[in-house]
Amino acid sequence: MSTRKEPISLVVAQSAMCAVLYAMGAYLTSYISSPWGFGQFRPAVVIPAVFSTLFGPVVGGVGAAIGTLIADSVKHGQIYIRSLVSAVPGNFIGFYIFGMLVKRFSWRKFIKATQVSLLIGNFIVAFLYVYFRAFIEASLPVALRDVWIYVSLGLVAWWYVTMLPFVLLLGPPLIRAAYSAFPTFFSGRLSSVPIQEAGGRFSVAMLLPGIIMASIGVGMMLTDPKWLIRLKVVSDQVMLMGMSIMFLVGGSILILIGLILAPGRTALSLR
Repeated sequence: MSTRKEPISLVVAQSAMCAVLYAMGAYLTSYISSPWGFGQFRPAVVIPAVFSTLFGPVVGGVGAAIGTLIADSVKHGQIYIRSLVSAVPGNFIGFYIFGMLVKRFSWRKFIKATQVSLLIGNFIVAFLYVYFRAFIEASLPVALRDVWIYVSLGLVAWWYVTMLPFVLLLGPPLIRAAYSAFPTFFSGRLSSVPIQEAGGRFSVAMLLPGIIMASIGVGMMLTDPKWLIRLKVVSDQVMLMGMSIMFLVGGSILILIGLILAPGRTALSLR
């Protein structure tokens, strides 16, 4: 790995490019929300993931933080405070961690970075967002306010399931294309990776969380709803059914993608 220090002007330009592309991509799906009516469907997370890999943690983190604020503010027609207090720190920390984990690049580290950064980043966003709405603004519905911790965990799971496939499926070809087009420019961070190293890792990265998510969905369907309501896991049977379906369908999709990516079906390399 190169130890050269990039000029600040270049880092600023790269961060700005990441922010603009991320904002545009995030806005395109900003009106598709989670089962709770808030929390956006955001496949555009692949953009800061690629920038974190190609240009480093500062570019990915800053670009993601500014990009998400732009997208949310444009959607709401003003500087969106909820985004400022939750999405901005969550995106910055998540994709900064991503860039740190792939400093010495390999597909194995790329997969690990995706899993870790999505979990941590989404955890921060979900809990800050729901807590802010529940107890600072008092704008969260009372029924959800009583189960705000589980709503936050549900958001983390929903974002993870809906973001993971896009980063792992679209990230590699985008990185490969950038490296192929400008191998000298990226040689300080990336190097050729044998196809065998990618092997079944992408398949397993989809299968394991998919099995866990689907199992949670089945478990919730088989559990006495009155017991879950008493424990304040859910507020009512409608919410229980929605969460059960979300986990079951989301997990099943990850399992299907994992099976499609099984060894022998795909090949990933930078060259």
